Amino acid sequence: MGLSISVFGMGYVGSVSAACFAHAGHKVIGVDVSPVKVEMMASGHTPIVEARMSELIAEGHRAGLLHATTNAEDAVCNSDISFVCVGTPSLRSGKLDLSYVERVVHEIGVALRQKQSHHVVVLRSTVLPGTTEALVIPTLEQASGRSVGSHFAVCYNPEFMREGSAVADFFQPPYTVLGAQDAQFLAPLRELYRTVSGPVFETQIPVAEMVKYVCNAFHALKIGFANEVGTLCKSLAVDTEAVTKIYTSDTKLNISTAYLAPGFAFGGSCLPKDLRALSHRARELDVTLPLLESILPSNVAHIDRALETVLRTNKRKIAFLGLSFKPGTDDLRESPQVQMIKRLLGEGCLVRIWDRDVLLGRLAGSNRQYIEEVIPHIGSLLSGDLEEVVRSGEIVIIATKVDKNQLAACLRRDQILIDLVNLASVSRPDGNSSYQGICW
Repeated sequence: MGLSISVFGMGYVGSVSAACFAHAGHKVIGVDVSPVKVEMMASGHTPIVEARMSELIAEGHRAGLLHATTNAEDAVCNSDISFVCVGTPSLRSGKLDLSYVERVVHEIGVALRQKQSHHVVVLRSTVLPGTTEALVIPTLEQASGRSVGSHFAVCYNPEFMREGSAVADFFQPPYTVLGAQDAQFLAPLRELYRTVSGPVFETQIPVAEMVKYVCNAFHALKIGFANEVGTLCKSLAVDTEAVTKIYTSDTKLNISTAYLAPGFAFGGSCLPKDLRALSHRARELDVTLPLLESILPSNVAHIDRALETVLRTNKRKIAFLGLSFKPGTDDLRESPQVQMIKRLLGEGCLVRIWDRDVLLGRLAGSNRQYIEEVIPHIGSLLSGDLEEVVRSGEIVIIATKVDKNQLAACLRRDQILIDLVNLASVSRPDGNSSYQGICW
C-alpha cells in the first residue's frame, strides 16, 4: 500500500514531485496558495510545461491518487508526510528569501496541533546549511506546541532535477540524499524512494543542505569556465570545438561532460540565486570566496559579449529564437535571453521573439511575476509563427533548439545568423556563410 503525501508548492519541484509520487502509487495532495494552479492540478492538468507531466498528472487524476487544495490544514491532517517545495528566491542583497518556507512551515505547524498521529515534514526547498535546524524546526515546534522527535520528525531531501528533464531525473537521479538528526526518522523516506534508482546517502541535515549548493555552484562554475575557454580560444584563433572535444573526453577523474561545452550564459531559478546566497553568507562570516564570487560577473560578461556581437553588425532588426532560460521549459526567471532582449530594446533594436514552449497565458506564480517586472510588454514582441519571426530580422539569434530544416527554409542569404547555444554541427543550417558562434 502506498503512502499518503502532501506536497506544498506547485512550482517545478513540487508539481513534478507530486506527479511522480502519484505515479509510484502513493496518494498525493498538492497544496498551493494559487487557486489557478490548484484548479489545474485538481482537474488533471499540469501547471507547468515539462516533458511527461501532462500524462502523469492526468494519470494520477484518473486513478484518484492526485488531488490539490489551498487548505494546508486539510492536507496535513490527511497525509503522513508533508514535502515543502516552495521557492527560496534572492533578495536584492543576494540574501536568501525564506519567507515562503517560513510561512508554509508555520501553516504545517498550526495544522499539527489538530493531529494526533505522528507526522514527517520533509524540506526540499534549497536552503543554506543550518536553515532546517535553526528556522524550520523551531517554527514547527512553536506553531504546533509540540516537540520534534516525539510528535513529528523533520528531514531534508534535496532535489536534483533539471527543468526540461525533471521527470526522468526524479526517477533516475545521480543519487538520493536524505538528511535527518536521527536515522530512525528516515524510515518512511527509505520506503518512498525504494524504487528510485541510484545510490542513497543518509547523512546529517546540514550536510544534505550543503550538497545541493555544492552541486549547483559546481554546475555554474563549469558553465562559466567553458564559456571563458571558448572566448579565449576564439580570440587566439584556436579551434574551440577541437579543444572542447579533447578536454571533455577526460572522464577518468569523475568529470562529467554536462555543461562543459561552450554555450550561452546560465540562468533559471537556481544557479544565480544560489551563488548570491553563498556569497552573501560568506560576507556575513567575513570569508573571501574569490572564485565563487567571480562566476556571476563572468556570466554577465558573457551576456555582454553576446550583446556586443550583435551591436557590432550595425543591424537593428532582430529575430530572437528562444526566450526561456533553456529548451523544454517555459521558465523565464533570470533567463539570460530575457536580459539580452531587454538590453537590445534599450539600444533601439526592433526585436521579434519566438519560443515554442512559452505561452504568456500559461505563466503563473513567480514565473509570471518575473516577466511582468522585467519586460511587461513582452507579449507584443512574442509570436508563435517561426517563419514570420525569422523573416522579420536582419539578424537571427538562435537561443534555443530549432529544427534545422524548418529554420533553413525561412532563412535568407543576406541574414546574419548568431548562435548562442552551440548547435551541433549537423543541426546548423547548411550553406550559411554568415553563421557565427559567440565563442566558437
